[in-house]
Amino acid sequence: MSEEPNDDRSAEDDASRARAERARLARIFGEVLPETTGDERGDGAGTESGGSSSDEWLKQQRPPHYF
Repeated sequence: MSEEPNDDRSAEDDASRARAERARLARIFGEVLPETTGDERGDGAGTESGGSSSDEWLKQQRPPHYF
């Protein structure tokens, strides 16, 4: 008796299980590494001056002697 067919099936089963596990983790945790960064996507175009909301917050937090 040859065990090669079983080896092929077990390799296919392992690959199938691995794909299913990756899909399950992706559903639970979402995309781990996005294709692009927030800077590249332009999410939240920012304020009228072209800055981001975090830049505006930082400017508002500056002490008076930095103006």
